[in-house]
Amino acid sequence: MDKNSISAVQIQSSELLQRLLKDGNTQIISKDLKGDCHFNGNFKNKEYLSAALNSLTMAYQPMLEKESEVILDIYESIFDHKSFTGRSGTFFGYEGLGSIYWHMVSKLLLATLEVTQKAIESQLDSVSVGRLFDHYFEINAGIGAHKSPVLYGAFPTDPYSHTPAGKGAQQPGMTGQVKEDILSRFGELGVRVKNGMLGFEPTVLKASEFLEKTQTFEYYDSQQELQRLSVGRGCLAFTICQVPVLYKISEEASLLVEFTDSTTIKIEGIWLDRQISMAIFKRANKVKMISVYVLK
Repeated sequence: MDKNSISAVQIQSSELLQRLLKDGNTQIISKDLKGDCHFNGNFKNKEYLSAALNSLTMAYQPMLEKESEVILDIYESIFDHKSFTGRSGTFFGYEGLGSIYWHMVSKLLLATLEVTQKAIESQLDSVSVGRLFDHYFEINAGIGAHKSPVLYGAFPTDPYSHTPAGKGAQQPGMTGQVKEDILSRFGELGVRVKNGMLGFEPTVLKASEFLEKTQTFEYYDSQQELQRLSVGRGCLAFTICQVPVLYKISEEASLLVEFTDSTTIKIEGIWLDRQISMAIFKRANKVKMISVYVLK
């Protein structure tokens, strides 16, 4: 490929580039076995190049002061980032570099969640797990729904494919992004399905998700009847297949299943058996509520 090949004329136009090559300094530029010159392959854009130029030792400063803009112009003339249009030849419109594809952000979020859960299961060291937690919630904060209208380029709750740099959100309409967001959210809540059995293991759930004061949770049951559930302080609630699940902080992990015939059953651990799980999945109107006692 001809990309990232600096011509001899461009090299000759810069005393600094010539000096770096002579000194064997590869911070900015290097020469391959054929004698062709290239910018450092780690540079993603001119900001990376600018930072590398500023990190050069004092010996190069006199030349740098005169030529920094020249070198940045050479770099941009080679890559011509602003002219890159991605899929725009056959797609909705100009996209280009700097465009945020919201579905891709959600795909990355889900992948990071899965890696984090595997790290916890394999008992990876706490420092590494903590860094994965930080990455997950940083990515989550980058989802379009969490952006301001100015940054998103539209109402953040309206679905769009992408937001190009310096332009409003483009290509309106629901995308596959919703699938990843739902999976990620249930993953945060610790909902698991294994061998036909439903389980609850909220290892990624933030403590701040639990209520600070009692609230009323409204939902529709499997018979399409509106129900109201009082959710106390230190708890949270959601539904699975229209069955309410109530999380409570506890000293031990266990489940309490309330059936529609007013009977109850307590289960040690985090897994429902297959029979109860199938009744929930089939919306058979047999399970009234599940209380999940979550370890602190």
